[in-house]
Amino acid sequence: MADSSPQRAPALPPLLRAVHPFVHRQYRVLAAALALSLLGTGVWLVAFVWQVIQLGGSPVELSIVATANAAGTVVAVLLGGAVADRVPQRRILIAVELTKAVAVGTVAAVALTGGLEIWHLAAASLVFGLTDGFFYPAYSALLPSLLPEHELLAANGLEGVLRPAVMQAAGPAAASGLIAVASPGAAFVLVAGSQVLAAAALLLLRPTALRRELDAADHPVGGLLRDIRDGFGYMVRTPWLFATLVYASVLVFVIMGPIEVLLPFAVKDQTGGGAGAFALAIGAFGVGGAVGSLLVATLRLPRRYLTVMNLLWGLGCVPLVVIGVTDALWLMVAALFVVGFAFSAANVIWGTLLQRRVPAAYLGRVSSLDFFVSLAFMPVSMAVAGPVGEAVGFPAVFLVAGLVPPALATAAILLARMPRDELRHPLDRTPPDGAEAAAS
Repeated sequence: MADSSPQRAPALPPLLRAVHPFVHRQYRVLAAALALSLLGTGVWLVAFVWQVIQLGGSPVELSIVATANAAGTVVAVLLGGAVADRVPQRRILIAVELTKAVAVGTVAAVALTGGLEIWHLAAASLVFGLTDGFFYPAYSALLPSLLPEHELLAANGLEGVLRPAVMQAAGPAAASGLIAVASPGAAFVLVAGSQVLAAAALLLLRPTALRRELDAADHPVGGLLRDIRDGFGYMVRTPWLFATLVYASVLVFVIMGPIEVLLPFAVKDQTGGGAGAFALAIGAFGVGGAVGSLLVATLRLPRRYLTVMNLLWGLGCVPLVVIGVTDALWLMVAALFVVGFAFSAANVIWGTLLQRRVPAAYLGRVSSLDFFVSLAFMPVSMAVAGPVGEAVGFPAVFLVAGLVPPALATAAILLARMPRDELRHPLDRTPPDGAEAAAS
């Protein structure tokens, strides 16, 4: 049962508030493990692409390997959330890192001995996806066990900085260097090594007890299925959560296809840029995300946290309109920086909101539903973006991607009565465990 007395954050300078979670040894260990895990993922994302190319693979074969990862995550994530609410999360994270180490270590050994085939990469990519489906719910459920609640916002902000800095910058850079001087096989060795080190770091974490009580007579399979059903039930009967997830699923459908599929062609055809220009545009999105995450980590949660979060996601899409009409690369870069900034700032609020308002017994399952929503419509959006872009033109597609999200955000805020809800549930104190379900 959580303490219902007010728990206010200590008065700290903004920059110190952003890094204050590091005073806790357990958080430092978890952050180190996360950084090592993200480094391995970043190296893998580049290494498998170049390995497919070196094997003479076609774009179709590269797509198969990449799709295996997404398919694995979609298949595993709901089960991963249920498991995260039943099994100590530290054990799950250790098992995830060791499983990835074995999978990629096997690929590395086969690659270095000259026997690698495309199906080996697809199998390892599938394993990566399956383990991701267990990793994120377990990590989200573990963090509140290690930190005071007033430091969760800063911790989520720091995670938002780590992802672009390590997974999108340091990892790909390390992979490129190793491939240049050696081979993709050498990069796979680095991936496996980083996962082993991440598991070793997690072993230094003290064991944490589950924050729920389980029925000793509960059948494992039946219990997992019931937990998944109960997770959906909690989502549906919690208006702010249900409305946000529905809104987010439509948002992903509207914007991800244009960004992932049409943006490279917009850079090439409208600005005359090549691969370097596209990398600059994508990099601006990542840098904006890091800056947005860091800024939010230095602040306190806004009083109108639900309204601010959803409007950041909605209004943050408006600059996408620029991509469809400009022939200036610097304008595209600026627009993507703003989009990345707004999205990551909102994501930090969202992660903290889940950890503060969702009862501990449901946190793994709700985190998995969040992750599932972010993936479920992405392939559909990518599949339709190309044909629609050719049929109606890029300006129209990016106009929809930029202007529909603010309307969706407004509808979600009003229909779920979020302004009233956020006043009834201020986040400057901890409600009794389970009170959220009753109050909502």
